[in-house]
Amino acid sequence: MEKNYQLITILGPTASGKTSFAAALAERIGSEIISADSRQVYRRMDIGTGKDLEDYVVNGKNIPYHLINICNPGDKYNVFEYQHAFFRAFDAIRSRGKLPILCGGTGLYIEAVLKGYKLLDVPPNPALREALKDKPLAELEQILSSYKTLHNKTDVDSAQRAIRAIEIEEYYRTEAPDKTEYAPIHSLIIGIDIERKLRRERISQRLVKRLDEGMLDEIRQLLDSGIKAEDLIYYGLEYKYLTQYVIGELTYAEMFSQLEIAIHQFAKRQMTWFRGMERRGFTIHWIDALLPTEEKIDRVLALLASTHHP
Repeated sequence: MEKNYQLITILGPTASGKTSFAAALAERIGSEIISADSRQVYRRMDIGTGKDLEDYVVNGKNIPYHLINICNPGDKYNVFEYQHAFFRAFDAIRSRGKLPILCGGTGLYIEAVLKGYKLLDVPPNPALREALKDKPLAELEQILSSYKTLHNKTDVDSAQRAIRAIEIEEYYRTEAPDKTEYAPIHSLIIGIDIERKLRRERISQRLVKRLDEGMLDEIRQLLDSGIKAEDLIYYGLEYKYLTQYVIGELTYAEMFSQLEIAIHQFAKRQMTWFRGMERRGFTIHWIDALLPTEEKIDRVLALLASTHHP
C-alpha cells in the first residue's frame, strides 16, 4: 500500500553542509526545520556548537527552525527530553499542512524519533558515579562498548558524558522498555556524502574560522556568568578543549591540536552511526556534498515524487 512520507530527514557528519542544504530545501517546498543536534539546544553556546543561524535565511526569507536555543547552558539535556520535544514540533508543523524537515548529525536523536523508541527518564546513580569517577576516558569507553546498546557513542568525548552513558545503560538493563511510545515515522532519509579528505579540510578550516570569530570569548563569557568549568567540559569537543585552555590546563597549541583530532574522530563516529542505521534497516539516499544545491534539491524532489516508496 502506498503511503506518503511524513518527514524528510537530512543527516550527515559535521562540516558536510547539511544545514544550509536543509534550509534551501525548506525554502523551496515551504517547510520548517527541526534540528537534531544535541548541543545546539543550549542558549548562548553559539559559535562552539556551530549554530550558523544565518544558514536559515534563504533568498531573504527566514526559515522557521525548532529545538535550537531551548535550554540553558549547564543543563544536561537528553534524548528522552529531545524525543518529546521533537514530536511536539513535528505535530505542530504537520498541523500547518507542511512536510517537516529533520536535520542534524546526532544519530541517536534521529533514530530515536524515526523508530519511536520508548525511552526512560534515567535518574542519577550516585554510587555508580562514585565508582567510576577516577577512571580515565579510555577505560570508560571500554566499559561502554561492552553493552549491546541503542545509546549514542558519537557524543562521548568527555569522562562525564561517558559516565552518564554507562549510567543509562545500567538503568536500561533492569528497566528495559519493551515497546515504542510513538509510532515510527515514514521518512525519506537523505545523507550528505562528503569525501573524507574534504571533510577533514573543512573541519580544520572551520575550527580556525570559529576561533577567529570569538569562540574563546564565548567560553569566557559562559564561565564569567557562573557556569562551572566542569559543566562546559561535559559538553565535549569545543567546550571541553577551549575550557581546559581558558582555565590553564592546556596550552593554546595543545588545545588546538587535541580539539582538531577530536572533531575528526567525532565525524568518523557519526559516519559509523549512520552506517549502523543502514544495517538496522534504514534506507539512506546518499547525495554528494559537492553537487550544486539546486541539483541536490531536484534529487530530493524526485525521490519524494517516486511511487516506489511503501
